[in-house]
Amino acid sequence: MTSHAPSSHDIVLRRVEQFIYREARLADEHEYEEWEALWADDAVYWVPANGDHTDPFTSVSVIFDNRSRIGTRVRQLLTGKRHAQSPPSRLRRLVANVELMLHDGDELVVGANFLVYESRVRRGTLWAGRTEYHLRDTPDGLRLVRKDVRLVDNDRPLPTLGFLI
Repeated sequence: MTSHAPSSHDIVLRRVEQFIYREARLADEHEYEEWEALWADDAVYWVPANGDHTDPFTSVSVIFDNRSRIGTRVRQLLTGKRHAQSPPSRLRRLVANVELMLHDGDELVVGANFLVYESRVRRGTLWAGRTEYHLRDTPDGLRLVRKDVRLVDNDRPLPTLGFLI
C-alpha cells in the first residue's frame, strides 16, 4: 500500500474549509464577537437582491456592509433588542462543495454552497445559496476580506433576514 503525502493544495483547502466551518458555527451559535473578529479591517459583506448579476453600487442589496457597518450589525445583535431577532433565531447551516477558486500569494477566493435552517417561534425557513469568500492569510490566521452570499431566491420577495447569513 502506498501512502501519498497531501499536496500543498490539499493542505490549503483543508485549512480554508476549517475556517469556513468555524465561521458558520460562530454565526449559528450567536457568537457574534468571535464571528466579527474573523473579518479584516477593509472587509465587505454583500448579499445581493434581484438576481446574481447586480452591482451593489447601483442596485438594492439585502446587505452591503463595510467593516464599520459589520461592527454596527454585531453590536445591534448583542443588545438582544433587535426586533427581528427577539428571540434569536435558532440556526443550523450546512456548508458543502467547498472549492478553492484562486490562490494568489496571501489572497484566496473560495466558493461554497450552503443550506441554513432558521427556526422561529411560528415557522421554519430554509435559506439556500452559494457564498464566495475572499480570504487573506495574515500572521493571525485567515481573515474575511469579502463575503458575497447569493441566495437562491434573491430575485423574489424575502422574509426578514435578521441573522448573520
